[in-house]
This record gives sequence, C-alpha cells and structure tokens, in this order.
Amino acid sequence: MNTTKVLYNIYFKRRKKSIEKYATHAEKIQRKILRRLIDKAKNTQWGQEHSYSSVDSYEDYVQKVGVNTYEELKGYILSMREGKKDILWPGQVRWYAKSSGTTNDKSKFIPVSYDGLKKIHYAGPRDCLYFYFQANPNSKLFSGKSLILGGSHSPNLNTPNSLVGDLSAILIENVPRAVNLTRIPKKEIALLSDFEEKRDKIARAAINANITNISGVPSWMLSVLNRALEITGEKTLDNIWPNLEVFFHGGVAFTPYREQYKAIIQHPGMHYMETYNASEGFFGVQSDLNDPAMLLMIDYHVFYEFCPMDNLDDKGYPIDPAKIIPLWKAESGVNYAMLISTSCGLWRYLIGDTIKFTQKNPYKFVITGRTKHFINAFGEELIVDNAENGIQQACIATGALVKEYTAAPIFMDSNAKCRHQWVIEFAKMPSSVEEFGQILDRSLQAINSDYEAKRYKDITLQPLEIVTARPGLFDDWLKGKGKLGGQHKIPRLSNSRQYIEELIALNK
Repeated sequence: MNTTKVLYNIYFKRRKKSIEKYATHAEKIQRKILRRLIDKAKNTQWGQEHSYSSVDSYEDYVQKVGVNTYEELKGYILSMREGKKDILWPGQVRWYAKSSGTTNDKSKFIPVSYDGLKKIHYAGPRDCLYFYFQANPNSKLFSGKSLILGGSHSPNLNTPNSLVGDLSAILIENVPRAVNLTRIPKKEIALLSDFEEKRDKIARAAINANITNISGVPSWMLSVLNRALEITGEKTLDNIWPNLEVFFHGGVAFTPYREQYKAIIQHPGMHYMETYNASEGFFGVQSDLNDPAMLLMIDYHVFYEFCPMDNLDDKGYPIDPAKIIPLWKAESGVNYAMLISTSCGLWRYLIGDTIKFTQKNPYKFVITGRTKHFINAFGEELIVDNAENGIQQACIATGALVKEYTAAPIFMDSNAKCRHQWVIEFAKMPSSVEEFGQILDRSLQAINSDYEAKRYKDITLQPLEIVTARPGLFDDWLKGKGKLGGQHKIPRLSNSRQYIEELIALNK
C-alpha cells in the first residue's frame, strides 16, 4: 500500500466527511467556531474588557466588539511581546509574524499562538494534500522531497520574551522533525536572511535531489528555479526533476507568472494549486484543480465576516459597521473586504484583503486585491483583479511575459492631462510595447465599467502610459528597502505616487 492510500485511510477518509458539511452546515459550523473562540478568550484582558462572559451569539458579539485594524490592537500586542500573559489570547504567545509592510513602512507583528499554529496554519497544508490526493490518487509525491521556499527570522526585532520572523520561518521552526526530513533545503539554509545567498544555496541543494513538489510565493520561487537552470545549464526543469508534479503557491496572484512556469516546466503532468495563507492565518485552498476559485476553510479557528467594498472609506475602513455581515449572509459576485476573529487573538480584524465569492454552499472565492491597493483617483475603481486580467489579455495578444508591475495615477501633467502610469518589467518583451498598452487599456475598459466611463473620449482619463522597467528593477527596489525575498510583495496599484516615483528614479 503506497503512502497516499495509508494517509487516506488514517486521515483523509474522516476529513472528507467534515468537508462535505461545508455545503450544508456553514452557519452552524461558523457559529460553533465563534462560540469556541469566545469561551476560550473570556478570561483574557481583551475578553474581560469586552464582556465575553455575557456573549451568547454572533449578534451579541458585534454589539460588544468593534472593527479593528492593527492600530487598535498594537498596544495589546506590545504587552504580549513583553511577556505578559492572557492579553488577546490565553497564556503567553512567543511567536510573532512580521508583516511585509507593503502598505506602509511600519512593521506589524501578528501574534502566532500555539492554538493558531495547530488549528489554522498547519491545518491548511494538511488539507492541501487532502484535495491534491483526491484529484490525483496515484500521486507519487511522497516518493521524493519537497522544495519549500520560506522567509527568515528577524533577530534584531526579538525581545527576551518574544521571537519574530516571516510566517514561513515560524512554521519551519515549529514543524515536526519528521517533516524537515522530507524537505529541501535544511533549516539553516531556509532561514538565511540574505535572499541572494539563500537563493543560490537552495538551488544547489535541490538540483541533485528527487524533487516531487514545490511550495512558495511564485515570484521568489521562480527566481530559485531560474538559478537551478543557470547552475545546471538546462533549459527546463524536466531534466533536473523529472518527477516534479505540483506547485503549491500563494502570497501573490499567479496569473502574471503562469506562462513563465509553463516555459520552464513543460511536462503535461504538472499541476498548480493555489492557497490563501497569510501572516494572519490560512483561509482557503483550491479544492478543484479545474476551478481557479478556492474553498473557504470554515472549520479552522477562524470566524469570518465581510464588508462590501462600497462601504469602505478612502482609508479602507468601514463607513457603516452595521453593513458588515457574517459568512452565511454573504452573496456571490460582491467584492468584500474580509474580517477575521482567530485563536491568535485577532478580533474582528480587518485583514486588508478583498475577495469575491463565485458560489455558495460550499463557499468558494477568488482574491480580488487589497483594501488599500487600488486606484480610485478619478472614480475609476480599478482593483488588482482588473489589472491581472488586463495584463493577461495584453500578454496573450503580444506574446509578452510580465515579471513585475505597479501602477499609479498621474493627476495632471504640464498639459493638464490625467492618466494611469504603469511601470512594467517584462520577462519577455511584447511584439510592441505600444500595442501592449493599447490592449491593456481596452481590456480594462471591457472589465471595469467605471474605468470605461472615465476613459470615454479621453475626457477624464487619457490613454494609459507604459514605462518599461530595466531587468532587475523591482528586485533592486525591494533590496534597497531590505525586503528582497521571503513574504515581501510588490504593491500593484496605489493612489499614491510614492512607490512608482521611487521605481522610476531607479530605472536607469
């Protein structure tokens, strides 16, 4: 009996029954999760301040607890990092995931409790395997090793009572020893802080191993894979790892990278599975390899709420809290900002991501962007999902491959003209940059009616402008900020010109 079938009999068979209830008992499951979280936290400082002992329902909960961002919780988190117990969650929390800081330069330290590790962060990868083996019962994934790309610790941010690192580094440190025996690279390499050094060492450690699966952020994993090709002189990974069968990816949208992966992994048996894991928790996984939408994992230690995007102000904060709804009242096709309450001590926490449900019962969704990563300088309401789709259409039409990009508005130039400016680093140049820009512009108009209205006869918005980035521009920009590698991401869209001006200044 192979390993896959053993796991199915031990774990997956039981898990299948639980996940089947997602379609019929979503409200019951989520109310039970909230009850469990409230009961466990009622004697914490936060629980006492918000009268958790008298919370009998979701309706009580929203009356006693307001919406929170990091700003509202950071004082509590500082106390926790100083070693104080029973603040946001019972006991002492030792680990804190440092956020990427893509929306501002201030670091955020997200608590990662033992309960959160066990019931959220490690539950997700187990279910990834469950869904993958459901789709591929003859998988030989366990016949080889996993290439897992993670972040690093931040020892300069540690205190005597707390430890800080990228979430992936925290997961590596706390994972059972048996798992580390099946992964590449070794822990000492995986936790290196210098990404360029780590990239080279990971590639060299992996090229002689039997890699059957890879996991990580698409942009940084691609960099490691290209380094492996450089070292070996091969054109594709098929000759280096002939048994490679799946890439578990998350962190950034895969659309801009899909064609680049197809170019270096050409055998038809390769699979790609998207996950939604963040410093704050693991929330979704692609349960069907033929459906790009992810299944919302509703029986982890996460209680979900949703705020319609048209109920957010310019700073991404709810205008009318009464319009925030629980999962069982959410509808398909609406763009929502997501709020979470978790066993890591985050309560009605506005995570900053936006999603749209593609179906209900069970709830499946796609990530549409960030509450602060959009352009709405002229009423155009351009979100990351629009940008990804538009770029995909322009790439298909012009044969281009996009490595990285960002966009921001030009509010008024010397001729009193307003437009969107895009800085794009191409992995493969389009047949015509001008044509690429025209197709992108037309695609955005077809996708987004608000953008189309503002582009009407060039009255409000002029045609968009493309600035071609030199090779390595975005990596150099991240390196200059000490954010190369790990969980750090490029801010795709912004109403501010801060990022784009910095990039243009480096584009020489």
